Amino acid sequence: MLIKYNKAINSALREEMYRDPKVFIAGEDVGESGGSFGITRGLINEFGQSRVIDTPISESAIVGLAVGASSTGMRPIIEIMFMDFIAVCFDQIINQAAKMRYMSGGQMTLPLVIRTQSGAGLNAGPQHSQSLEALLMHIPGIKVVMPSNPYDAKGLMKTAIRDNNPVVFIENKALYGMKGEVPEEDYTIPLGQAKIVKEGTDVTIVVLGQMVNKALVAVESLDDFGISAEIIDPRTITPLDTETIKQSVKKTGRLIIVHEAVKIGGVGAEIAAMVQEEVFDYLDAPIQRVGAPFTPVPYSKPLENFYLPNEEDIINTVKKICVGRQFSMASH
Repeated sequence: MLIKYNKAINSALREEMYRDPKVFIAGEDVGESGGSFGITRGLINEFGQSRVIDTPISESAIVGLAVGASSTGMRPIIEIMFMDFIAVCFDQIINQAAKMRYMSGGQMTLPLVIRTQSGAGLNAGPQHSQSLEALLMHIPGIKVVMPSNPYDAKGLMKTAIRDNNPVVFIENKALYGMKGEVPEEDYTIPLGQAKIVKEGTDVTIVVLGQMVNKALVAVESLDDFGISAEIIDPRTITPLDTETIKQSVKKTGRLIIVHEAVKIGGVGAEIAAMVQEEVFDYLDAPIQRVGAPFTPVPYSKPLENFYLPNEEDIINTVKKICVGRQFSMASH
C-alpha cells in the first residue's frame, strides 16, 4: 500500500496500541488536535483520553511522566514537538531515562519512546529547525532512530515501542509528505541494522535521514563519470551498524558521510573516526564529510536553501576523492 511517511507512523502507533494496552501517547496537542504535524490524528477517538493525553506545555514534565510510567511497566510514547525543545528536558533524558536501568542493575526497564521532529527546509527559523542527533548519540543508555522513508518509519517505530529501553525517534519534518510502499501486515525492522540502499564499488556514501533521498538523486549523475557509488542508510545511529559500513569501505576504499546537521561535531565525525581506527589500511583517499555550515539555521528562505547540504555538494565531494586513477573528470 502506498502511503505517506506521516501516515506510516500513525499506522504504527495505532497497531501497537491495539496490540498492547500498556502503550499510551502523551504530549502537547497530541489528542484533540492530532499533533502539530497530524501524526496522532484520530487516535483519541479510538483510544480515548486515558491513552491519548494532552499535556501542559512543559517538556520536562512530559519526559518525567514517561520515565515514571515506563519504570512501572507502562509503554509511553511521548512527543517533543520540535527537536529544538529537547534542550528543555535534557536532565530528564540524560540523567533519568538513560541511567535508571543501569543504576538498578537491570531490575528496572524503561520502555519509552520519545518522538521528535528535526530538520530545516520549512522556513521555521533557527529555534525550530535544528538537527541535534549528535548530542543524543553521545549519551549511553538511549537508542536513537532516524528513518528516511515510510517503510522504515513504520517498521522502526513498532520495534522502538516494543524495546525495553528509552528510544528517541527522530522524524525529519521534510519527509512527512513522502510516499512509499508500506505492507499492511505486521512487520518490524531491527534497531542497529543498516540498509544498503544502492550497491556500488567505487565510493561508500553513508547518509542520515532525509539526506538519503538527496544522495540517491546525486549518484545518478555520477554514472556519467563512470563512478559507482554505494549508499548506506544506518537507520539508527545508536546502535550503529559499524560492520556494514566497514565491509563497504573495504570494498570501495573511499568514504563520504552526509548529514543535515552541522558538520562540526556531527555523527559523521564519529563514523569517520571509527573507520579510520578499524579499517584505515583499506582507504585509498581521505574520508570526507558533507554537512551544514557551523551557524544557526537561517529564517530567510534563500539563506536556508544555501545552508542545507544538497545534491551538488555530494557530487562535488565524490569527485574530489575519485579524481585520477581509473576515473577521468577532465572533460567535465
